[in-house]
Amino acid sequence: MFKLLKNAFNVREIRSKILFTVFVLFVFRVGTHITVPGVNAHVLSKLQDMPFLNQMSLISGGGMQNFSVFAMGVSPSITASVVIQLLQMDIVPKFVEWSKQGEVGRKKLNQVTRYLTLIVAFLQSIGITTLFNGMSQQGLVTKPTPGTFILIGLILTTGTMFVNWLGEQITEKGFGNGVSMIIFAGIISSVPSSIKDLWDDYFVNISSSDIWKSVIFIIALLLAVIIIVTVTTFVQQAERKIPIQYTKRVQGAPTSSYLPLKVNAAGVMPVIFASSIVTIPSAVIQTLSTWMPSLSEHKWVDTMMYIFSYQTLPGGILYALLIVGFTFFYAFVQVNPEKLAENLQKQGSYIPRVRPGKGTEDYVSKLLMRLSTAGALFLGVIALLPIVASVIIGENNKALKGLGLGGTSLLIIIGVALEAAKQLEGLMLKRRYVGFINTED
Repeated sequence: MFKLLKNAFNVREIRSKILFTVFVLFVFRVGTHITVPGVNAHVLSKLQDMPFLNQMSLISGGGMQNFSVFAMGVSPSITASVVIQLLQMDIVPKFVEWSKQGEVGRKKLNQVTRYLTLIVAFLQSIGITTLFNGMSQQGLVTKPTPGTFILIGLILTTGTMFVNWLGEQITEKGFGNGVSMIIFAGIISSVPSSIKDLWDDYFVNISSSDIWKSVIFIIALLLAVIIIVTVTTFVQQAERKIPIQYTKRVQGAPTSSYLPLKVNAAGVMPVIFASSIVTIPSAVIQTLSTWMPSLSEHKWVDTMMYIFSYQTLPGGILYALLIVGFTFFYAFVQVNPEKLAENLQKQGSYIPRVRPGKGTEDYVSKLLMRLSTAGALFLGVIALLPIVASVIIGENNKALKGLGLGGTSLLIIIGVALEAAKQLEGLMLKRRYVGFINTED
C-alpha cells in the first residue's frame, strides 16, 4: 500500500488527484466544526447515548455531534438514491426507460435524485432539529420559533447539497467514490478520540490488581480487529472468474478471457444504505413523541424504539437483515445480468456451454445469487458481532458505547480503502500503457 502511494505520487496527474481529494476532505472536515447559527450544540453531549444520534453521526461523517452546517451529511442523498433505484425496478416506467438509455438516461436519473435529495434534506432537517430540541432539557434551539426552524432547515439543506457537490467533485476529479470517501474521512477522524476513551477507561485511575485485566482485554480487542480486518479484506477481494470465448478473431487479440464476479459485488454500499434507512423509524417515532408527549405513554412506542435500536439484539438482527437485503439488491444493480448478457452478445463473445442471450442472463443471475448469499451473510455477521459484544460488555463503558457501530465502521474503512487502492492501481496501469504506446509512436 505504501509502495503504491509512493509510486502514485511520482506521477503528476495521479498526485494532483490525490491532493485534490485531500483538499476536498479537508474542506468537509472544517465544515463539520461550524455550528448552525441559533443552536446550542453543547446540549447534544447529553444525548450521546442515543443510538439515533450515533448512527446519524456515522453517516454524516461526524458533523451531527456538533450540529454543524454539514450535520445531515450524505444521508438524504443516500435515501433519495435508494428510492430512485427501487423505482427503477419496473415501478415507474419512465425511470425504467431512462435506465436503459445509457449516459443520457443516467444524467436524467441523477437530476431527479438531486431534486428528491433537496426535498428529503429539508424535511429531515426540520424533523431532526425538532426532535433534538424536544429531547434536550435546555433546548437545542435558542429561540424556538417557526421561522427559526425553517431557517435552520434551509441552512442544513444547503449544507447537504454542498456536501453532495463535494462528493461529486471527488468522484470526477479525485479518486474513489465521493460519498464513501466523505464517510470514510469522518470515521477516521473519530479514531483518536476513541483511542483516548479506551485509554481513560482501562489505564487511568484503575487499581494495580485490575491492570492485567485491562491488558488482556486490549490484547483480545486488537486480535479481534486484526482477524476481522484480515477476513474482511480476503472476502472483499474474493471473486469468481467466468471464462469468456470470442467468436470474432482479431489479429493479435486473445481468443479467450474471463469475467470477474466478486463474492461481494455490492461493496460497502449495503452497509451505508442500511445505516441510513434504519435511523428513519426511530427518528419518526421520537419526533412524533416530541410533538405529542402523550404518545410516549403507549407501550407500542417503547416496543418500536426497542426494535429499531441497533444496541438491542432485535434491532441488531434487523440491521443485519437490512444489510443482507441491500447486498442482493445492490449486487444486481451493479452487475445487471440482462445488460451483461446483451453486451456479451454484441461483442461476439459467450460463456462456454451456456446459450447466449436469455441463457447467459439466467446463468449469471443464478451465479450472482450464490455469490451474493455468501457476501450478504458475511456482511451481516460482521455487522452483528460487535453489536452483540456491545450488548454483553459495553453497556456501562464509555469507550465501548460506539462498539455497536464498530463492525459497520470497519467494513466501510476496509471497503473504501480497497476500492481507492484498486483505482490507484488502475490509474498506474493506464499510465504505463499510454507511455508504452507513446514510445512506440
